[in-house]
Amino acid sequence: MQHRSATRMAGLGAGLGLALALLLFAPARWLGQALQWATQGQLQLVNARGTVWRGQADLLFTGGEGSRGQTALPQGVVWRLNPTLAGARPALAVRLGAPCCTPEPLSLTAVLGLRGAELRVAAFDSQWPADLLAGLGTPWNTLRLEGQLGLRSPGLKVLWSGSGTRFQGTLTVNALDVASRVSTLRPLGSYRLELQSADEGRSATLALNTLRGDLRLKGNGQWIAGRLRFQGEARAAPGREAALSNLLNILGRRDGPRSLLNIG
Repeated sequence: MQHRSATRMAGLGAGLGLALALLLFAPARWLGQALQWATQGQLQLVNARGTVWRGQADLLFTGGEGSRGQTALPQGVVWRLNPTLAGARPALAVRLGAPCCTPEPLSLTAVLGLRGAELRVAAFDSQWPADLLAGLGTPWNTLRLEGQLGLRSPGLKVLWSGSGTRFQGTLTVNALDVASRVSTLRPLGSYRLELQSADEGRSATLALNTLRGDLRLKGNGQWIAGRLRFQGEARAAPGREAALSNLLNILGRRDGPRSLLNIG
């Protein structure tokens, strides 16, 4: 009887040891599989090295399942994950670095709960190549944008629950010296897109403005319960109508000298 009990204890110990080893040394490719599933294939980690908890990989942007186009982030990404607590809730602290684009690693906290999940992003300032967008498919693969996308925020939260997706905080995107393969005019201009939460996170406002350039963009929108509604327009600066006519036809529905931009 004692021998049988000792055998069971040894088996239980071996099983717990194996489970702990799998948890601690889970290969980085498992994280890649999870990211691909969560984004429906639009973000993919390839050539992953290391573990789920500490690793590095190349990051691909694609149009999703069945898409043939893709773009790769120069120099890939590196990450470090650590289990933690956010109040009384289990959470995962993430340090995410992209050598090409983040002077300091991004600091994120993923919080899990019975009624949903929450992603907290600490203040950041980063620069990303605009041509990455081409990998996401239509319309980006047609426009083939060039330039720099400056993303910055004093801190923000994204919350998922049964009632939809909510956003809290401010996100500013500066698209600088943008060019496109469908226009010979280079650069087209520089633009600012600002996302600002409102109504205690139940909605968010979106504003698009031109900083400088011959392609003039402006518009406003709202993000409510995970759905975006946006209305705006694009038009050419005086004297640039002929040079930008083809691009304006692609951007939206033409209405005389302007192109109407509508989402949702």
